[in-house]
Amino acid sequence: MIRTDHQIERLGHHGDGIAAGPVFAPLSLPGETVSGVLDGDRLKDMRVLTSSEDRVKAPCTHFKSCGGCGLQHASDEFVAAWKVDVVRQALAAVGLETAFRPIKTSPVRSRRRAVISARRTKKGAMAGFHMRASSVIAEISDCDVLHPDLMPALEIARELAVLGASRKGELSVTATLSDGGLDIAVSGGKPLDGAFEAQLGQEAQRLKVARLTWDGEVIAILVPPVQRFSRARVVPPPGAFLQATREGEAALVTAAQEIVGDAKSVVDLFAGCGTFSLPMAETAEVHAIEGEAAMMKTLDRGWREAQGLKRVSVETRDLFRNPLMAEDLRCEAAVIDPPRAGAQAQTVELARSDLARIAFVSCNPVTFARDAKVLVDAGYRLDWVQVVDQFRWSSHVELVGAFTR
Repeated sequence: MIRTDHQIERLGHHGDGIAAGPVFAPLSLPGETVSGVLDGDRLKDMRVLTSSEDRVKAPCTHFKSCGGCGLQHASDEFVAAWKVDVVRQALAAVGLETAFRPIKTSPVRSRRRAVISARRTKKGAMAGFHMRASSVIAEISDCDVLHPDLMPALEIARELAVLGASRKGELSVTATLSDGGLDIAVSGGKPLDGAFEAQLGQEAQRLKVARLTWDGEVIAILVPPVQRFSRARVVPPPGAFLQATREGEAALVTAAQEIVGDAKSVVDLFAGCGTFSLPMAETAEVHAIEGEAAMMKTLDRGWREAQGLKRVSVETRDLFRNPLMAEDLRCEAAVIDPPRAGAQAQTVELARSDLARIAFVSCNPVTFARDAKVLVDAGYRLDWVQVVDQFRWSSHVELVGAFTR
């Protein structure tokens, strides 16, 4: 096997170093000289010959084996600047530029949600995260990303794997912190029957989880797994989307509230369980729209049981296939928080509307830039962007863009 040397020119959107070719070199940084064995367009058995000044010692002992983090070898300052630049380059690719506010980064050990992989073994079970570009599970004993109160979910995943995983299958265990404790949703387990469901119910009590769901079926709710949005208490459906950290959520909501300003009527598109709708209802009437009926039911109940919020109306609607038309956008402002694919059809209608202000939340700089171009071409101005890093040490980037007529 022939080793070759390469000069790393830049970091790609997935966090790998890129040399001429292109050649992709994981865990490398711009300016470094590395050597390795080429496997297609990727370097294997890589060694760093000349280190970047931005290289640091990874704080986690599992970093080399666990694929959960990709950037612990880079300084916090480098990662912050790189994530802002990812957004800036995405906008530049469609001919846009704007002001960038200082990035908001969630602290160490603040992640309130994780998807844990677990397997049965001859001696019991193992739980952790996949190794890089692999289906092999790296078992972990500690984590610098997860909130300390989420760490017991690793042992819970092991226990559930012993009980309900086949020897060849893998459990996917979504664990979420709630006011009531750990909310556990399992997929990939063996099929439910009466006896197994009863066994799982007993296990839920023994493990002291707030709620246990198995392949979409709620097995037990010992304590309501409440999430708080402003003054409202919400019990999301099992596996429902939540922002990854409380600090990241607060940064996104604060930016969106600033953009909406003193608007008295707001439409919240892709509203989920109320991350933005319920805080906005402190000062404005809100119409929340989401494609999942269970999330709309949850949001509605949370609003009805809260005290002191302005009116929140809900509508279940597939905004990809059936976007809210421009003539129906009669509010003063909009908040939109689509999935990674963006919201091309809905953005076209926003562009045709008379809305004065739009807070555009995104977890994908490329689709955000595409949709932002539609709005700007229709007469909106992109006043500023707030980048939020709540997936610390990963390549994921989140942001809020402020649009005004």
